[in-house]
Amino acid sequence: MKLNNKLKEINTYPFHMPGHKRNSDFGIIGAEIDITEIDGFDNLHRPESILSELEKRTADIYGSKKSILSVNGSTCCILSAISAVCKKGDTIIIARNCHKSVYNACFINELNTVYIEPEFCSALGIYTKITQKTVDTAVENYPAAKAIVITSPTYEGIVSEIKADIPIIVDAAHGSHFGFAEIFPAQAHSDIVINSLHKTLPSLTQTAVIHINNEKYMDAVKKYMDIFESSSPSYILLASIEKCIEFLENSQTSFNEYKLLLNGFYKELSNIKSIQVLKNDDPSRIIISADGYGGTELSHHLRKNGIEAEGYGMNYVILISTVCDSEKGFEVLIQALQNLEKRKKQKISFDKIKLSEKKYDLWEIQSTEQTEFKNSSGKISGEYVFAYPPGVPIIAPGEIISNDIIDYINTLIAKGINIISDSNLLPHSILTKYD
Repeated sequence: MKLNNKLKEINTYPFHMPGHKRNSDFGIIGAEIDITEIDGFDNLHRPESILSELEKRTADIYGSKKSILSVNGSTCCILSAISAVCKKGDTIIIARNCHKSVYNACFINELNTVYIEPEFCSALGIYTKITQKTVDTAVENYPAAKAIVITSPTYEGIVSEIKADIPIIVDAAHGSHFGFAEIFPAQAHSDIVINSLHKTLPSLTQTAVIHINNEKYMDAVKKYMDIFESSSPSYILLASIEKCIEFLENSQTSFNEYKLLLNGFYKELSNIKSIQVLKNDDPSRIIISADGYGGTELSHHLRKNGIEAEGYGMNYVILISTVCDSEKGFEVLIQALQNLEKRKKQKISFDKIKLSEKKYDLWEIQSTEQTEFKNSSGKISGEYVFAYPPGVPIIAPGEIISNDIIDYINTLIAKGINIISDSNLLPHSILTKYD
């Protein structure tokens, strides 16, 4: 805990940034340990001492060749990874269920995007895994492609294991805990892997790490991390990363206890006959549906009974458990589910929505205009529309808006799903390409 201790032991008067001067009188939480790159505290952009040591410890615990810390979340890491591997105008293969930040990286670098589609679960209406066959076909059809980007695990805890002769970038933001107990999948060791520490481990929001396993891209990734990372990295966030890594270095007992909690929870859950559980690859990611309940209604029920869910779909809720959860927390969740009123089971199946046809690349949409959403069929989308969380685009700029997509988005909105567009004009209007 070198950084944490040093933060508490500062005994000099701060005639430097930040402006609050570590003065608690202003009521700013954390101000007392909020500093800048003063003597003895290293520099995240040029780490040579305590931060360099922390990055090495992080690489050791995750088994990567090099790990770089981020206080700008996984978004910064994704932007850096794609920028490091691809040059302007290159072709890149990306899974269609990737996070918006992947699309933004393609936009910034003016990349020719080739979308590959994951498998589809009709019971919940969600994408699942990317198959090796899908990857092989894409690589064969687009031999000029410089990289592949996938999300693994997905927001729903589903893992894809793929190989290719071109670099693979894995957005494993939701898999920082992988490999620390045998009930979880192993960490991905692709060319570049990105973890959001804060999503599933004891670290503050906005903390992440990018792991580089292909030495060819180490310098380039570092270069772009320096570009996209804040030039004023928060030492509060860095201290939380250090605390997180320290925990992981001595976490076997905690993860063993967590495994027992999860096993006990699922055993109790199996006794509630009205509850169905999505079989995924990550047991910490709890996806449940209940007889006669839509996702919005089930989420509201849980909230009334003391549980705030991570998110919900049309007929399910997503609950994120972590090694930091308590036995009491699981007890409250079980009790909340036991309190559900009995309803008639309804068999629901979702048709796979045909992906919108890509007419233009993301960066080619420069001028837009407002169009009534109900009358937008056949128009070219000028903005992203996505459900948040997790931030996966339903439609992206450059894609043709279809009647199916309009109906699907309207259905999601009617079901209470949080649908967001860049312009915030939905459900009335959408930005389309200006002709």
